Amino acid sequence: MVAIRLNRQGSKDRPYYKIVVVDSRARRDGSFIEQVGTYNPMQEGENYTLDLEKVDKWLANGAQPSETVNSMIVKARAKA
Repeated sequence: MVAIRLNRQGSKDRPYYKIVVVDSRARRDGSFIEQVGTYNPMQEGENYTLDLEKVDKWLANGAQPSETVNSMIVKARAKA
């Protein structure tokens, strides 16, 4: 099964996340299939980017987003 979830980057106390498509059995910070966006919780205001075309392609192929990523997708669609 394929999942769309966060992949942690950055240093201690300075998190930065990539939004990635990954095999659901892979480790949280392991290898991924494709990067579809970013999320920076340290940034004020607009703190994430998302390529909705890539996300829609993967959702059509059966990928399951995590709860956090799903809320970002809903917000990005409402804004677009």
